[in-house]
Amino acid sequence: MSDQAFAQAEYERWCAYPKLDEATRQELLTIQGDGNAILMRFGTSMSFGTAGLRSTMCAGTACMNNYTVAQATQGIAVLIKREGGCERGVAVAYDSRNNSKRFAQVAAEVLAGNGIRVYLFDSVRPTPELSFAVRECGCMAGINITASHNPKEYNGYKAYWEDGAQLSPEHSRVVADAIAEVDVLGGAQRMPLDKAREEGLLTLLDESFDEVYLNAVMETAIAPEEIKKVSEELKIVYTPLHGAGYRLVPEILRRMGMKHLYTVPEQMVLDGNFPTVKKPNPEYANVFALGVAIAEREGSDLIIATDPDADRVGVMSRTANGDFATITGNQMGALLLDYVIRARRACGKLSCGSYAVKSIVSTALAEKIALANGVKLYDVFTGFKFIGEVIKNYEKSGKEGDFLLGFEESYGYLFGTYARDKDAVGATMMIVEMTAYYRSRGMTLSDALENLYKEYGLYKEGVLDLYMEGVHGPERLRRTMDSLRSSPLTHFAEVPIAFLTDHSQRYTLNLKTGERTPTGMEASNVLYYTLENGDKIIVRPSGTEPKIKFYFLCVGEDATALDAKIQEYQKAAEALTAV
Repeated sequence: MSDQAFAQAEYERWCAYPKLDEATRQELLTIQGDGNAILMRFGTSMSFGTAGLRSTMCAGTACMNNYTVAQATQGIAVLIKREGGCERGVAVAYDSRNNSKRFAQVAAEVLAGNGIRVYLFDSVRPTPELSFAVRECGCMAGINITASHNPKEYNGYKAYWEDGAQLSPEHSRVVADAIAEVDVLGGAQRMPLDKAREEGLLTLLDESFDEVYLNAVMETAIAPEEIKKVSEELKIVYTPLHGAGYRLVPEILRRMGMKHLYTVPEQMVLDGNFPTVKKPNPEYANVFALGVAIAEREGSDLIIATDPDADRVGVMSRTANGDFATITGNQMGALLLDYVIRARRACGKLSCGSYAVKSIVSTALAEKIALANGVKLYDVFTGFKFIGEVIKNYEKSGKEGDFLLGFEESYGYLFGTYARDKDAVGATMMIVEMTAYYRSRGMTLSDALENLYKEYGLYKEGVLDLYMEGVHGPERLRRTMDSLRSSPLTHFAEVPIAFLTDHSQRYTLNLKTGERTPTGMEASNVLYYTLENGDKIIVRPSGTEPKIKFYFLCVGEDATALDAKIQEYQKAAEALTAV
């Protein structure tokens, strides 16, 4: 059967399903006879992996809707039953996106229908609070309905395990196999929430639980007195971008002593259509436009934005000439690592064996900072679950040393072990503490960054996202990665490559000697090139969107030359994927 015929048959099966809700039935009628639309929606199913599920919201097996959410949760239920975790239960949260609340309720109904206890948040919450709740409530697992910083058409489904981190590859495979056995139309067992509550299977987590979470976050503060020192003069503008940080981020800053906190009124409104921004991503400078206007009016030092599920945080800081400039995720990671070490040492809290963790695609500047300060730095694959694994392994082994910071270049940071996912609430608190520390010394974060470059060298990073959308996108993506492996590069933009690490094969190849050495890491679909000039280029498929990502980690002595070099690398990358 051809892909088109398969998709058409599945489409017709959905249309004929007697229990299909009327809204979905009417939606399906709008694509009747549209072969391309039917193929896109029904030609495949979403693939459940360690990042869960993510897709556009519409009817079909390849999309996020009530039926696919129920099917996925039935797969989670199979894993929980296998592990004997029904009584321990599952925490369920959701963000401000359209349909997030309904999808969370569907997930809760399926869990209860399988006899599994559910801890359901009563309204929108940050992703890190879900990770915290899994650990605090002693749950076996967690489910969060969010598509993070994706455009408004998307939603997603993240699954967590008992340690508060997202599912391991092994557990994800169990779930994926179980999902394959569940009919998306009616195959999931469900129980109405009213009945679940009557039978003691449903507990609602309300604002009283927020207090427990906020207290845990505040315990990670190192020098909160720094904020109080400059509270009369320090001014901060904050926007949640219509998302889950709208309540808890301002609250924790007030508790830390902030007196002059300004929010962006239009963006404090929970709205899954994100009406004031094209994409609700704090990595993009344009989402700060409304905040900049307020900052200029009020004389603010800093503008902070969190994404819809409040796990990522972006910042714009005053520069020496009074303008605002974006601090990238890599720059912020380096600043925070340096500050945490500096502040802990000053108050006698920098223990022997202290360690930090970053993703392999994040700035090499962190390596220089850690080495100079005797801090162990671990490199892990992209995905905060891998940072969580390092923390878990430390706890299991009984090794001495405190966890200082985990970060990814994509604007995610974690302090403390209360959660195992990036936390924009805690990160915002620490960024403001750091800002206050430098403010009392007559410096901005931009000044502090320049000092880092003077001390350790000039580092700059770039990223290129090459989208491969449409029906043939996955095949093109696979073909591109296969091509890079079957015809290995010896140069990148005419710069010789010294080492090639193929993480799928778990080895590093010395291109001069031909020697291969094991990586010591698990297998992953990642290619890592170390160039003879010291630059590093990493290539990997995105785990949440139809694209290949190129990361450029560069070092040099001149900012203009670094920019030009990154542009040359980007051109070379685009040529490699024109297949």
